[in-house]
Amino acid sequence: MHVGIIGLGMYIPEKYMTYKDIAQITKLPEYVVKEKMGIIKKPIPDTYDTTSKMGIEAAKEAIKDAEIDPESIDVVIWNGAQHKDYPNWLAGIKVAHEIGAKNAWSFDMEAMCGSMIVGMEVAKSLILANDEIETVLLVSGYRNLDMINYNYKPTSFMFDIGAGGTAVVLKKNAGKNVILSSHSIVDGNFSEDVVIPVFGSKKWPPKKDDVNEFYFHIPNPEKFKEKLSEVTLKNFYEVIDKALEKSGYSRKNIDYLAILHFKRSAHLQVLEELGLTEEQTTYLENYGHIGQNDQIISIIEGLRNNKIKNRSLIVMVGAGVGWTWNAGVIRWGEFIEKDSN
Repeated sequence: MHVGIIGLGMYIPEKYMTYKDIAQITKLPEYVVKEKMGIIKKPIPDTYDTTSKMGIEAAKEAIKDAEIDPESIDVVIWNGAQHKDYPNWLAGIKVAHEIGAKNAWSFDMEAMCGSMIVGMEVAKSLILANDEIETVLLVSGYRNLDMINYNYKPTSFMFDIGAGGTAVVLKKNAGKNVILSSHSIVDGNFSEDVVIPVFGSKKWPPKKDDVNEFYFHIPNPEKFKEKLSEVTLKNFYEVIDKALEKSGYSRKNIDYLAILHFKRSAHLQVLEELGLTEEQTTYLENYGHIGQNDQIISIIEGLRNNKIKNRSLIVMVGAGVGWTWNAGVIRWGEFIEKDSN
């Protein structure tokens, strides 16, 4: 028995912010934004691009790609951002209703920017553990850029954050695009290092001026930067190696790396460490970082540009504030029996 991907979808807003726009707002040199941060442009939401709306549009595309009736979907999992249309609200139920998934039940889950990889593991487990679950829709919308203050330099590493949505349709015994194993690491030492300090239960009830603090803060920037630099690449490599090992492979078997957007030098460093070329990945300089959607956007781009072929071994890599590092493995293309794991 196996679980495979039968449909992919993506929604990207029409509006963009270019590296020149970001440089003008932040007072950073244009070359720093373009070359070091690795941003040519990034999508930003219009007024109608709510978090759920972007997920819904991506879900419609994934269903079309899968060539299925939405009523055949058994479960809808929202694995998009916590910053949704309303506080304390279930986006997955809204998605199921809007796409016509009348027979599905739904829940929302969150692993920050590792949510797509974790979501695939959750969906795979649900399908394999339940006879009555055949088809699961993962859907994500993301617009955490609403909480970015471009005048607050400690979070400059988040200036690449954009907006958009992706969706994935998974099916039991799909006969293609098999989801293999994943691995995750969390480190609670970072749990309160990057936070929005207002409108949570730790500071309730809110005060009138709290709206001015509604953006990501780093209470101790120097200590945070030092801590993260000590562990982040090491943890990236660990989750990659462990996900590959559990899938029965190693670094030498990687054909395509679907990795989150981060600064260009770190991207190139990871490629060098893994022995990969730039033709074996997609640097998302025309998207920026769209949270947990990055891996699916990368796969869609890899398919468009013929970087992913039949039987390509794809490694997805993500990381999220909190801190979490995640990797997952997919064998793209036709299924053969040894792909079951």
